Amino acid sequence: MARFEKSRPKSTKPHAAVAPRPRASTAPSIEDTMFFPRLRRHAKWMFVLLALVFGLGFVIFGVGAGGTGIGDIFRDQGGTSSGQSVSDAQKQAAENPKSAQAWRDLSTAYQTEGDTSDAIDALNRAIALKPRSPEAYRELAGLHLTRASEFQQQLQQAQITAAFRAPGVAFPTLTTKAGQATLTDPLQSAVTSEVTNSASTLYQQAGAEAVAAIDAYKQLVRLQPNDPNVQLELAQTAQQTGDVTTAITAYQRFLKLSPDDPNASVVRAQLKQLRKNASG
Repeated sequence: MARFEKSRPKSTKPHAAVAPRPRASTAPSIEDTMFFPRLRRHAKWMFVLLALVFGLGFVIFGVGAGGTGIGDIFRDQGGTSSGQSVSDAQKQAAENPKSAQAWRDLSTAYQTEGDTSDAIDALNRAIALKPRSPEAYRELAGLHLTRASEFQQQLQQAQITAAFRAPGVAFPTLTTKAGQATLTDPLQSAVTSEVTNSASTLYQQAGAEAVAAIDAYKQLVRLQPNDPNVQLELAQTAQQTGDVTTAITAYQRFLKLSPDDPNASVVRAQLKQLRKNASG
């Protein structure tokens, strides 16, 4: 199961030149009552994490000769016809519902139109008809990673939208003598609630797509268990999406299959770090 949870970063210590503050009050500071600073402070880590997970790409390794990188996922369309429209591909799939190639052509047409969700559905139809196609599973993994990245972008957009919709100055509130607010800023509460719900949903959807990408690579490994490059692709995907156990197992298998590969030293370093993190 992919894990995206990270421990919350510790707040920075005050500069030495700043005079000591009086004993901290339980009342919220003015900044705590402002929506955008609160959002930035409490939610920023999640957006940074998702950017790291889905934005880095497969840049650590140069997969060995004959291997397939993430870019090959979309270049290898299994012989699909180029430039076919979605409507033409839909018609062809409807006329040939038992043709795996027709569904792959439809998936490619959807990809050309930027419709990743329908592309995944069409490709799954092709895989159901032809379940032992390594190229289809590799392509499916790439589509799920693309979909996860799309959810990440929507998550970032939700943050930006919230910043513009929130008021620049907190809604006037009544406070106790200790400075504790007795009334809540209604606009702030509405925006905060909406963003929280939207962010939570998008975060879960991105995680589900990451898990689906790993599952697709696991199917590919079952078809090609002795291909070290497939193990490397699975390990990279699992590591990027937080599945440490799967990443460690795949890296170990890669080293067993190809101990003298040019990437072996990098893999060993990654394994060392993953084991350290897992035991920490």
